[in-house]
Amino acid sequence: QVHLVESGGGLVQAGGSLRLSCVVSEMPSFKTMAWYRQAPGKQREVVARLFMNGLTNYTDSVKGRFAIDRDNLKRTLYLHMSSLNTEDTGVYYCNSDPPDFSWAQGTQVTVSS
Repeated sequence: QVHLVESGGGLVQAGGSLRLSCVVSEMPSFKTMAWYRQAPGKQREVVARLFMNGLTNYTDSVKGRFAIDRDNLKRTLYLHMSSLNTEDTGVYYCNSDPPDFSWAQGTQVTVSS
């Protein structure tokens, strides 16, 4: 069973940057991996996808500001976030897309104005 552990969140001022990490116990080779965000009072949504062929896809609100990549040797998925704004506040999770693994605790990102 694949285990996920997210980290890297925190409190940051608007305009700042963070890098989120997700260590995967067994990096799946043939699955699209993704970062999800659950904003306060909202449903969890995909913000970034990394396809098996290396291509990426982002939700419109983060395009040009977020970047997803992975390091297979470290079994780690990353989300590089810049120009953060208050709308980016939420708990961030990693999983496959569609989500096939048990959800971990996520990492809280809070952007202050």
